[in-house]
Amino acid sequence: MTLDRLVCANCAAPVSEGRCPVCRANRERLQQQEGPFAGLNPATLIALLVVLIAAVALLAHQTA
Repeated sequence: MTLDRLVCANCAAPVSEGRCPVCRANRERLQQQEGPFAGLNPATLIALLVVLIAAVALLAHQTA
């Protein structure tokens, strides 16, 4: 989940703005959990997977 879509239950502001201590704590917690693919949407991940499978299939075809 991205920070720009979260709304704080404490102050009703976007968590990305960090207006209250609850927002700031949750923003820090979510930023620590983000990995290298956290910013990619599912369609992009699927496209990368398809490209990877195609590359492996092409490599297997050339070596056979």
